[in-house]
Amino acid sequence: MTEPSLTTPQTAVITGAAQGLGAEIARALHSAGLRIVVSDVDADRANALAVELDASGETAIGLHLDIDRATDFQAALDQGISRWGSVEVLVNNAARTAIKPLLDIDLSEFNSVLATNAGGTFAGSQIFGRYFKERGYGRIVNLASLAGQNGGTATGAHYAASKGAILTLTKVFARELGPFGVTCNAIAPGPMDTPAVRQVLTGDKLDTVLANIPVGQLGDPAFIAEMVVTLTSARAAFVNGACWDVNGGLYVR
Repeated sequence: MTEPSLTTPQTAVITGAAQGLGAEIARALHSAGLRIVVSDVDADRANALAVELDASGETAIGLHLDIDRATDFQAALDQGISRWGSVEVLVNNAARTAIKPLLDIDLSEFNSVLATNAGGTFAGSQIFGRYFKERGYGRIVNLASLAGQNGGTATGAHYAASKGAILTLTKVFARELGPFGVTCNAIAPGPMDTPAVRQVLTGDKLDTVLANIPVGQLGDPAFIAEMVVTLTSARAAFVNGACWDVNGGLYVR
């Protein structure tokens, strides 16, 4: 298959897209002209965002997707194809955060977070990767984290380990699918200026975090969304297997 032209509308499936960074990504991709499948474990919120993007349903739909269930990924792919004829983009954004002291995490909880975060990214990339490979074109973007690079400071060890695994899976899928016109890249944000982060960084905690960030501020989720738009474009064919760091200088390599 010949890759889409720069003016051909693409269809994107975004996981965990009903709120937070996922919603920012959905809005940015829709503004860039993509047709959007807003997927989330909270179907009501996913549908509400889809209506916000396009009340007619012509360019945005919402659906339930639990990243613990491979069948949900397949259903999202099938629905995108049924609605618009093809799907070109997968954004693996959904993840489970579980903040807990290292020595208090039991094995079952550790395995559960790994299975959800890394396992969900694997399942989505595999299911969509097969389809993209057959078509000869596709874009996969995985949301990793600074925690997966430096071991995490405010997050649990299970979350940090899962994000490190996502970085490795990005390389594996990039190498496997690259020859078939499919790219797979990751973005690793540091602390973002989101309600969820500010809920955790209350009182003096926020001041302490800001003091340790070389640029002295939290990250802008809208900028992360713009990066996703760039990486999912047809022009981004030569970017593959990369991790784009957005951390204010907290981790330099």
